[in-house]
This record gives sequence, structure tokens and C-alpha cells, in this order.
Amino acid sequence: MKRRLISSGTPWEALAGYSRAVRVGERVFVSGTTASDASGAVQHPGDAGAQTRYIIRKIEAALAEAGAGLSDVVRTRVFVRSIADWEPVARAHGELFADIRPANTLVRAEMISPEMLVEIEAEAIVNVEC
Repeated sequence: MKRRLISSGTPWEALAGYSRAVRVGERVFVSGTTASDASGAVQHPGDAGAQTRYIIRKIEAALAEAGAGLSDVVRTRVFVRSIADWEPVARAHGELFADIRPANTLVRAEMISPEMLVEIEAEAIVNVEC
């Protein structure tokens, strides 16, 4: 099966040797994604809900490059720096995945930068009907 690598150009990808997303067949795997722009600058410091929206849009762009969309997402994993942020993060996730409703896990985790409040992974399967 052919393996397609997707990059968003952040400095972390080259440093750590990973892709923003990888498509193999009908499956797309999106790496842990934070609210950092292409230069590595964290967006929306102090606002976990806004970081979540930014991250999901960043994931959406990677999925689009891989020939998929948010509607193809079947699993998300959400990591929060502070468990106190669970509700604004969950609400933002719910806004963007309301009708898609992928399987989801939310856990507290330490991020690589104190400004990063949220990190999200996603998995998608393209062209699968329910």
C-alpha cells in the first residue's frame, strides 16, 4: 500500500522526524497537533477553547491535503495541560464534531511548552459509510 506523508511545515516536524499526517490506503493518521503556527509560535495563549478550535482547523487542513475531511474522523485523542480546562476544550470539540461524533478520549498531560494547553491526535477512514 502506498504511504503519503503530509507536512504542515512546523519546525517540530523536521526536528523530531515525523509527519503532520500519514495516509495509508483509506486511513489517515494525524499526529499530536498543538496550537502552534508554521513558525512554532503558540496561538491563543491562555485560552484552551480557542486553542482547541485552532488545532481542529489545523487537523482539518492536514486531512484535506490527504484527501479526507473532518467527517471522516473516527477517533480523536485530546490531551490537556490542566484538567480544569476540560469543559471549554470539550465544548470546542463538540462544536466542530457535533454531527460526526468520533470516538474520543480526553486526558491530562504535560506539553512541551507551558503556553500549549491542548494537543489533539486524530484518525480518519476515507469513504466509509455507516
